[in-house]
Amino acid sequence: MGNVMTMMNKEPPPPVVLVPPLFDFPPLAARTRMLESSYNVLFGKLALKSLFEDYFEEARHFSTRIMLKPIDDPHVDLITTVSGPLDHNPEEKIIGNALFRWQSDVHDPHTFMDLFVSTLDPILQIRSCAYYPRYGFGAFGVFPLLLRNRIASDDFGVMGLRYGSGNLSFGATLMPFAVKEELPKSAWLVSKMGRLTVGVQYEPGSGSKGNGKYKNLMNWSAAIGYGVGSGSPLSPSFNFCLELAKNSQFIASFYQHVVVQRRVKNPLEENEIVGITNYFDFGFELQTRVDDVETSNNIPDSTFQVAASWQANKNFLLKGKVGPLSSSLTLAFKSWWKPSFTFNVSATRDRIIGKTAYGFGIRVENLREASYQRADPNFLMLTPSKEHLAEGILWKSGKRPMLQSEINAGNFNDLPRELRPLGKIL
Repeated sequence: MGNVMTMMNKEPPPPVVLVPPLFDFPPLAARTRMLESSYNVLFGKLALKSLFEDYFEEARHFSTRIMLKPIDDPHVDLITTVSGPLDHNPEEKIIGNALFRWQSDVHDPHTFMDLFVSTLDPILQIRSCAYYPRYGFGAFGVFPLLLRNRIASDDFGVMGLRYGSGNLSFGATLMPFAVKEELPKSAWLVSKMGRLTVGVQYEPGSGSKGNGKYKNLMNWSAAIGYGVGSGSPLSPSFNFCLELAKNSQFIASFYQHVVVQRRVKNPLEENEIVGITNYFDFGFELQTRVDDVETSNNIPDSTFQVAASWQANKNFLLKGKVGPLSSSLTLAFKSWWKPSFTFNVSATRDRIIGKTAYGFGIRVENLREASYQRADPNFLMLTPSKEHLAEGILWKSGKRPMLQSEINAGNFNDLPRELRPLGKIL
């Protein structure tokens, strides 16, 4: 009798908000950003590249990717990719790649070594990077070991040195085995002052020789960006950038990441589940030539592209992009098994020929944790891999919930490592 009374007097479960994990975070490109100039990955470029390219398959092509990590040794992983045309085309071949990676720290991707093999050049390539966060200095190198033809200077290998802190990054690259090349191959300097980021990069062209190459404005690029946000995907962010590349091309770009919560109207969900977190991304990029060099009719003087994505829950992602020549739409479905499975199909409309073509991709991976994430310190975890309590959230008809989050104050200690900002270095 006492048990019956206890069950009758039991309080109803508190309201719950689902906080799904992002499809891909951190992006794979973030694992090798220490091999790149900070100028090439800042100013929202890494986020825009992911928005414009990820899950958009080439028309009438397919791609498969398998990403595996052994259970006994999380320091290593293997990524294999196979891509090619859907129809029989003798001019195109199926391409296969494999990347074996060793990482010193499981949670720190900045010190690693990987071995790359491919059916195309380079057939065998080794890359390595060592970064010491205590001092801010790092060294890296990319060395193609097997090539059919060594034509370009980069075919002999590239080495680089860098320094990075929260407000400053500079570095340079050189080619130690290319005797005819003059130093350096490239150099960059990027500084962050509050929400403003400025940077310059030096990349001499193939025809630049002597001391005059430093005075040639075609070898220099400069950019300025304004950004708001922490860099964590669970926090809204905003980035606007203006760039003058090689004194010949003006690039304006804009990227925004929005985190919103909507009501759940799914009758299959439990009654205490009242909402779910959604992620919206929007990006725009405009490229215009500013020099008076004549180009062929096939190369436009200016171009643009606009893209947007919506992750409705942990399983579905919808993306679309529009350009002057074509438009694309892609839908991705992800099952969070172990390993996880992702299938995406893309439709591309070519405005020149007036036809629509399709492509698809398949991904299998066990590199990332398949779990829900904590988006607010008020969320108390119900189970290690499911929903979180939503106490402290004010739900009103027709209004969005109001959150008091420590994320806005820069406190990410309670978040999983994969959802914290990419790092405190530029």
